[in-house]
Amino acid sequence: MSGFGDIVKKTFYLGVGLATYAGEQAGSKVAELRSQVQNLADEMVARGEMNTEEARRFVEDMMRQAQEQSQANVEAERKPASEPRRIEILEEDEQSTEQASSSDNNVDNLRQQVLNLQEELKNLQRDR
Repeated sequence: MSGFGDIVKKTFYLGVGLATYAGEQAGSKVAELRSQVQNLADEMVARGEMNTEEARRFVEDMMRQAQEQSQANVEAERKPASEPRRIEILEEDEQSTEQASSSDNNVDNLRQQVLNLQEELKNLQRDR
């Protein structure tokens, strides 16, 4: 039975390690995002598009939105689906191919009308 206890310990340590790694990765992503948002705000302040107070609020709002989005994603992953997603397979029937060919004819007719109108416009411009 000591072999089973070792497996349980190793599994526990693996879980703790993965959780720690995921936390570090999330922290580095948040720090990177904050840095990018701060750089953008600094550029906008330098160009005079916003003042420093607006830049501070902009950075705080962006970070709050990013955190809310990540929390929403985590909650969505935790919720089990109440029922499987429904997939509907549509088959192409003869009617849709007929509609496609008639729409191709309509497009060709419209193109010809545009060409005729362009030619007429050129003729009118020459006559002036």
